[in-house]
Amino acid sequence: MLKEKKSFFERLAGSISVDDEDEQVDFTPEQEIEEEVEEVQIKHPAKRQQEQPVQSASPARAKPRHLTLDEDMEEVDPDMEEGELSVDVYQTANEIIIEAMVAGVKPEDLHLSITRDMVTVKGRRDGNTSVTHDDYFYKELYWGTFTRTILLPHEVEIEEAEAVEKHGLLIIRLPKVDKARQTKLKVKSI
Repeated sequence: MLKEKKSFFERLAGSISVDDEDEQVDFTPEQEIEEEVEEVQIKHPAKRQQEQPVQSASPARAKPRHLTLDEDMEEVDPDMEEGELSVDVYQTANEIIIEAMVAGVKPEDLHLSITRDMVTVKGRRDGNTSVTHDDYFYKELYWGTFTRTILLPHEVEIEEAEAVEKHGLLIIRLPKVDKARQTKLKVKSI
């Protein structure tokens, strides 16, 4: 039996003519596109973590919970997730200044690592463990470990850097390297 080629509209819309009723159609074009997208997402997982809502198995209290997938598409414990610290970075004539809100972080839980062109801030904010999860109406604050690495626009003098915390605001002052500074060197005879 001779098959007729589908019209452009039939191929675009995914419709079939009455003559094609005996053919079994498994997919609509939308389903085929969705499957292709799913295949691409599986082959190329995003580098950042992805959150997907998952329904609870209990029908009585079906609360959505979030399942976090890492690069290998494995489930990650939400308590082990690492947050990213929000920062402001600006400059003055002689310094680069980094400010970050670290309210609730004990000084011993805050670690700074500085190189000439990069600053890393790591820390841990411990939450209130006396309140059960079911007693919360809103739980929007981040509790747990956090880190932030900042690439600096200028080289800095790491020996002269200083960090202070004032009312929950971490202020890191990084003096810029003065590339125009010159010194005279005397040659000694040995």
